[in-house]
Amino acid sequence: MYARLFSALGALAGALVGLMVVLVCIDVVGRNLGVTSLPWIIELTELTLPLATLLAAPWLLHRNEHVRLDLLHNVVPARQLARLDRLVSVIGVVLCATVVWYAIRVIEDNIAIGALVMKSFVFPEWWLFVPLPLSFGLMAVEFARRALRGPARQPEDAAGGPGEVP
Repeated sequence: MYARLFSALGALAGALVGLMVVLVCIDVVGRNLGVTSLPWIIELTELTLPLATLLAAPWLLHRNEHVRLDLLHNVVPARQLARLDRLVSVIGVVLCATVVWYAIRVIEDNIAIGALVMKSFVFPEWWLFVPLPLSFGLMAVEFARRALRGPARQPEDAAGGPGEVP
């Protein structure tokens, strides 16, 4: 169930990026054919891009495919590398928990003042911030798991090819 949650986030992020590509293509073709442009497509893309990023981040961390310095893996002995990975994971828990705390405060403030986003779409501004504590909360959980047990083995390590993490 745990791995499926992260896989679902990755799939949803991919679907959002695909949707953005299709909508932008429709807008470009429409403009070139002289058909009226849909101004909300640009705004929807502006809103969807950070959402897709926040959805993909926990999935990438869970798969151990996040940005990291692979150079250290070639230089640092395996035993020290395991310690370094755990230290980085503890730091990750602290940083992600800090972002969760701050994002919740921002959401509370936005709700209290009743801030609205008013462009093509009109909605409460706090909706923009909801993905932050969810995404960073999941990353904090994954960093905590990694700090306790180490990173999950990747399928290519176990089976010699790409695939899903069990």
